[in-house]
Amino acid sequence: MQFSAAPLIYILIFVAVLVLVEGLYLTVFGKSISLNNRVSRRLELLEKSGNREQVLDQLRKEMGQHLKARGIPLYSILASKAQKANIAFSPRQLVLIMAGVSVFAFLGLTLGTEAEPAVRAVIAIAMGIGGVYTWVARKAKARMDLMDEQLPDAVELMVRSLRVGHPFSSAINIVAKEVADPLGTEFGIIADEAAYGRDVSEALKEFAERMDSQDLRFLAVAVTIQQTSGGNLAEILHGLAQVIRARFKLFRRVRTITAEAKWSGMFLSGFPIAALIAIQVIKPDYYDNVKETSAFIPAALVVGGFLVINVIFMKIMVNIKV
Repeated sequence: MQFSAAPLIYILIFVAVLVLVEGLYLTVFGKSISLNNRVSRRLELLEKSGNREQVLDQLRKEMGQHLKARGIPLYSILASKAQKANIAFSPRQLVLIMAGVSVFAFLGLTLGTEAEPAVRAVIAIAMGIGGVYTWVARKAKARMDLMDEQLPDAVELMVRSLRVGHPFSSAINIVAKEVADPLGTEFGIIADEAAYGRDVSEALKEFAERMDSQDLRFLAVAVTIQQTSGGNLAEILHGLAQVIRARFKLFRRVRTITAEAKWSGMFLSGFPIAALIAIQVIKPDYYDNVKETSAFIPAALVVGGFLVINVIFMKIMVNIKV
């Protein structure tokens, strides 16, 4: 029986692209960008430089650089997710990384496969762009999930601070010092901006829109209403913390209930692709008798189209909005 390792080589090269991008990121920025770090990145930068204004300028530049660079070719496809992930690489650096890992993938395909140069080039470019996009999307999801989990505790910390007599700006500063990343650095930026004269409600609104978070919008609206109409901000935020925590529990419950449906959808979407890869590995000459016929290419395109439609509809069916 004849075996072909080419499909497995494609998979291994794509995994190597992901590992290479992650390795570059950790090499350049080290543990300071890790979400598992208990000390926020802002506090680490302040400890190293001691210049509050310089650190604020650096963090603000990283914070807004991705959405401002949507005009760069190919970059608009990941600008929003790179913004949510707060990738410290600049947009141009990410584009260069796409090009670099594409070259790496092309060299790997050249050494490991016998595909035509044009085919290798197309697959390498797809792996470079797709690998960076997958890496950024995973970072964005992890950061947003952790931020949603941290927010109720951060709001309750502000409530306790307000109840003992601290002003709201001091409450935000306490959150910046006591809460780990990602929320610690974000609130630290808001605290620094407030210290330099920016309105806190405006900073919260910008933060909520940048993260596209409904809970953060609730927080920004609550602070704005209290500033314009008055009221007991501590009680308002206490109620908001309960609402956010209840929403978070509801999302977790919905995620648990729909887990079986999501995994079923992933299995039904991935099984045809896995079967095709297995056929190519175990019996690479399986389609030799029909691939030269005139109907082979149209049939393959139709099957590919149905697979794409299947993935899209499965994703729609299991994506339950609350």
